[in-house]
Amino acid sequence: MRTLGGNDWAPPSPGGWGERGGSHRSNNLMRVLLISANIERMNILPLPLGPALVATACREAGHDVILLNLMFEQDPPSAIQDCLKGFRPEAIGISVRNIDDQNMADPKFLLPPVREVVKTCRSLCAAPIIVGGAGYSIFPESALRYLGADMGIQGEGEITFPALLERLAKGAPGSGLPRLYLPGERPAERSFAGNLDALPLPESMLWIPSLPSKSDFWVPVQSRRGCSLDCSFCSTAAIEGRTLRGRSPEGIAAWLEQLTSSGFTNFNFVDNTFNLPPEYAKELCGMIVERGLAINFWCIIYPKWVDAELVELMTRAGCREISLGFESGSDPMLASLNKMFNIGEVKTVASMFADAGIFRRGFLLLGGPGETPESVEESLAFADWLHLDALKVTVGVRIYPGTPLASTALAEGIIRPDEDLLWPRFYLAPGLGDWLPERIAAYKASRPWVM
Repeated sequence: MRTLGGNDWAPPSPGGWGERGGSHRSNNLMRVLLISANIERMNILPLPLGPALVATACREAGHDVILLNLMFEQDPPSAIQDCLKGFRPEAIGISVRNIDDQNMADPKFLLPPVREVVKTCRSLCAAPIIVGGAGYSIFPESALRYLGADMGIQGEGEITFPALLERLAKGAPGSGLPRLYLPGERPAERSFAGNLDALPLPESMLWIPSLPSKSDFWVPVQSRRGCSLDCSFCSTAAIEGRTLRGRSPEGIAAWLEQLTSSGFTNFNFVDNTFNLPPEYAKELCGMIVERGLAINFWCIIYPKWVDAELVELMTRAGCREISLGFESGSDPMLASLNKMFNIGEVKTVASMFADAGIFRRGFLLLGGPGETPESVEESLAFADWLHLDALKVTVGVRIYPGTPLASTALAEGIIRPDEDLLWPRFYLAPGLGDWLPERIAAYKASRPWVM
């Protein structure tokens, strides 16, 4: 899917970026090609919210922008070549959504196709290539080396990318910009946007494909960023930081109304925890109800700090499905994963949403530090007791740098101090290697709702 920005573009004039060429104009505005490189659909058809946010910020700064979503291109290399030859960008941004599929039994490394995208751009265009996105942000140095791009932006790109374009247009170096990585250089100290309302939200025409049935898409919505819960295995802090920041509920509700007026009705909140803080979630749902928006949405619920008022408001606002990331049905294992809840609280929260008629999808993450056959059986029995509508069971825990799990894996000799975790590595508690995969296969065989 190729979407043009709002400004016309003209043929490039002489001039360059560094020694590699790539013209810039006297008014310091640039032609920018943003590529959403993800082609993996996995469980849902993901739409490129992150690249759309960056594209909108660049357009508001006056730049000419094309957003190319490779997910909807039958021949991605040809689509890239067409854009490069026709648009002749002066800067290229490539978004990396996922590094791998987190499957310990047969891990799929997802970066080789992205590296081919970089190579294609490099072979046909002299413009600087900047990578970013959620997946890239977890491994900003090693992913930059592997992909062979010129620069990388870790975390939020809506501020850094336009600031970088301003420097590139003037022929100035990008060094010193927060979150900007260059080969062989350490970036300036990381910072995050304090006021998310100051960052623009994209219009549907910029990033959502124009297909006959808009009901086929679950449009991603992000109302909050950051998480301070510090689950032992989680990479969120590397992407969004530990401080929880939110857009105004009024602003999100207004944006949803704008999208519904364009014909979209299905939305998925990609916030790490929709119910935190509870008062924010209640206000947001109240705003949706006040505007009379006839929408369906699903979201992620942290199984704690949920009350009857919140469940009622979520139901009235259109919540049809929740994801419960309880991860284990064993209290000692929950403590090992640094979860702030216990199995009693999971039962209470799961029952509240069941009583409201909301579809409940649960997740078990088995094999972490301290896991035993006994704790596994406890978790499986607990999942059965919940009578969920769907359950995803994962064997082995992906190890991400900078997490407590990585420290444990290092102390136990599972990973080396100098090991590059860009390539998938997993933690599986000692003694479970042969038994656990077979046990889960048997568990799934008699339960069609379990993945």
